[in-house]
Amino acid sequence: MVSGSNGTTSFMTDFLQKCGGYSVVDGGFATELERHGADLNDPLWSAKCLVSSPHLVRKVHLDYLDAGANIIITASYQATIQGFEAKGFSTEEAEALLRRSVEIACEAREIYYDRCMKDSWDFTGSGRISRRPVLVAASVGSYGAYLADGSEYSGDYGDAVSLATLKEFHRRRVQILANSGTDLIAFETIPNKLEAQAYAELLEEEGITIPAWFSFNSKDGINVVSGDSILECASIADSCEQVVAVGINCTAPRFIHGLILSVRKVTSKPVIIYPNSGETYNAELKKWVESTGVRDEDFVSYIGKWCDAGASLFGGCCRTTPNTIKAISRVLSNKSLPSANLNIQM
Repeated sequence: MVSGSNGTTSFMTDFLQKCGGYSVVDGGFATELERHGADLNDPLWSAKCLVSSPHLVRKVHLDYLDAGANIIITASYQATIQGFEAKGFSTEEAEALLRRSVEIACEAREIYYDRCMKDSWDFTGSGRISRRPVLVAASVGSYGAYLADGSEYSGDYGDAVSLATLKEFHRRRVQILANSGTDLIAFETIPNKLEAQAYAELLEEEGITIPAWFSFNSKDGINVVSGDSILECASIADSCEQVVAVGINCTAPRFIHGLILSVRKVTSKPVIIYPNSGETYNAELKKWVESTGVRDEDFVSYIGKWCDAGASLFGGCCRTTPNTIKAISRVLSNKSLPSANLNIQM
């Protein structure tokens, strides 16, 4: 874990250097939980498995580590204190489940490293064992994700939801996750400028000392889903001291290139992108429907173009799989800087 502004400033650039210049983020979580038999038809969505089947959460993390991920994201996207309380859990139990989401990811990382040690002993010139760097990112989903009404894909929370409303909604969850042992916090699928501002102010008000990233979602390749300018949203992230990467997630692959260029206009911080499969979420049916979805191999064909546009961290969001991440890892391993040879993938 990193503390202090100087450590935070260099956190992501140092990590990327250890990875060889580019980093692989994991892929769709709920998609894999369902593939392993989980029923996620619940307001808690993937966070339900923190209660019912934590072993599946651990397995999905391990699947992505085996596929080559350098960053695994916790199953806390839709895990909120308010959401757990609505299901009958006490505040203390809800807070414990948030912590547990990070513990499970950290356990998966240790299991993965233990397996690597047993399966392959690789030594550097100094005689020390080299292993692929892996970070745990604690996911914070938007207020719309808690509402479970699809508003995370519209950013329309209504006039009654103010900056103060959003800060108070997220405050305790951010406090818990920041002190859970995670390496950084991933503020994901941010649908509007107001919520980005709420996150930035929360990080400052609470004196959060660990790094974070802000990633937004778009449905037109120009603005975030609410219609707010991606330039304005990314500028908020750029001005926040604790934010070490800015980018886009849960957005169709065809929009990513233009969005990277837009983000790069307002920040020099590393750009992270993890698009969805290209399908569209139907809030009424509560499922993803085919639109211009792309197969794994087609998805990966964009990676070189995204690298050239200035992105440094690559993964997948909804409906992507370990196969997607494995293919991304393979492409990036061919583009990595010479320093990557010091971090042998085992």
